[in-house]
Amino acid sequence: MPQRNLAVELLQKLLKGELSARRRKNVVQARSFAEMLEETIRRYQNRAIEAAQVIEELIQLAKDMRAANARGEALRLTEDELAFYDALETNDSAVKVLGDETLRTIARELVETVRNNVTIDWTLRENVRAQLRVLVKRILRKHGYPPDKQEKATQTVLEQAEVLSAEWAAA
Repeated sequence: MPQRNLAVELLQKLLKGELSARRRKNVVQARSFAEMLEETIRRYQNRAIEAAQVIEELIQLAKDMRAANARGEALRLTEDELAFYDALETNDSAVKVLGDETLRTIARELVETVRNNVTIDWTLRENVRAQLRVLVKRILRKHGYPPDKQEKATQTVLEQAEVLSAEWAAA
């Protein structure tokens, strides 16, 4: 039976807690950090890296999470706007073609549009969902988001909208 390393387990538990909180705010960041955490733990469990190295990697992951929080301030975006910005930024070609300023504008417009158009039960009502999908696509098209990547971006934006609208409804 493998020896337990309490430091690794504690760091892993803390990071999972942070991921859980992040999942309620920013789907894209949570997914990205969860993949990094899983990969590091998998390598440790397969004995590809030692305990000291896994601890270093987990600490670096925590620092990366903190830096991701500061990124919103650097971009002058609210937490909600940053979540939509990240949803749009998953497409590298969009970042190259549009640049940060346009993506920030799109993110702000998406937050406003989603806030104004979601109802408490919008995720259950297909007609409201379809209307929001059309509004998102219209915003992306208006700002020149790459057409070949619009469907994926729309899906990610709607996924993000579901997470944030639940919080908005509770507030």
